[in-house]
Amino acid sequence: MRKNILIAPFAALLTLTPLSAQEPPKQEYPSPNAIVDAAPANDWQAIAASDLLVMDLAPDAKGEARRVVIQLMPPPFSQGWIGNIRKLAAAKFWDGTSINRVQDNYVVQWGDAGYDNPESGETEQKALPEGLVEVPESGYVNNSYDIEQLISKKISEHVSDEGLKVSVEEIMFHPRDSYTEGWTFFAGWPIAGDGDSYWPVHCYGMVGVGRNLSPNTGSGAELYTVIGHAPRHLDRNIAVVGRIIEGIEHLSSLPRGKGQLGFYADPKKRVPIQSIRLGTALPDAEQPQFEYLSTDSKAFAQYADARANRRDPFFIKPAGGADICNIPVPVRRVKAD
Repeated sequence: MRKNILIAPFAALLTLTPLSAQEPPKQEYPSPNAIVDAAPANDWQAIAASDLLVMDLAPDAKGEARRVVIQLMPPPFSQGWIGNIRKLAAAKFWDGTSINRVQDNYVVQWGDAGYDNPESGETEQKALPEGLVEVPESGYVNNSYDIEQLISKKISEHVSDEGLKVSVEEIMFHPRDSYTEGWTFFAGWPIAGDGDSYWPVHCYGMVGVGRNLSPNTGSGAELYTVIGHAPRHLDRNIAVVGRIIEGIEHLSSLPRGKGQLGFYADPKKRVPIQSIRLGTALPDAEQPQFEYLSTDSKAFAQYADARANRRDPFFIKPAGGADICNIPVPVRRVKAD
């Protein structure tokens, strides 16, 4: 269901008459970052360590550690693949594998160097642990949940908030997405849908499952993350299983592969992976602690509105809308007690 977005009137910007000294000063609007910084503590939701993957790469040329933290997608989405990923991490499958593909403005891919890479020179593939499931293509979408009923119970409360120009409902089903009839935020994640089914989307930093030709859907042993413009054409064609919440710079800054599709033809170019573990597999003192800004909160509604209509001093003309991937859900690390 498409709904029109409300755009605030900007009479002060359009008038040709200078403001008189008696007129009130122009209203100042906070930036999206300022809104996030001011969000109350109870608007933040903890991310369980059991829902985090911690990937440690080999140190860089200067000997600096490189750690990447991935948050796994929550139910009801992509759970077949995520179950496999949990088993792969527990089996230490990725230890000793590598970053094998870096394609400019597209993806970084990691796993077994011999998988789907004819230029690798590898003749064998690493054995997968037992117990992995084969997920059908129907798992790319979910049509058994009424997402609208699960999202927010406080729409009227947000709409009445002074200064909020776009209601939560209009933010959730925004007409600017050229790929779907609507989109929403569910439990801190961007989700697209057509009213009957819903699916996670390929925004920057999202993590997906590498696969071969259909009907193969991938086991979860080969993963990639988006490092360029959101490749939304992949939605519903490949499983999205998570997002990088810390350390993406260790992947996005890697040299681009010169082989087909950005694969490294030279084995020396591959970046070794020391380990990938669930957060709960680390010692208690080392378990990562993060939280996200609840997408059901008033602070998030104000933040999303500010992203869609930039009114802070730098901007001359508010855009009046935003692509779903241009409203990244704020995530922050929690300082240890």
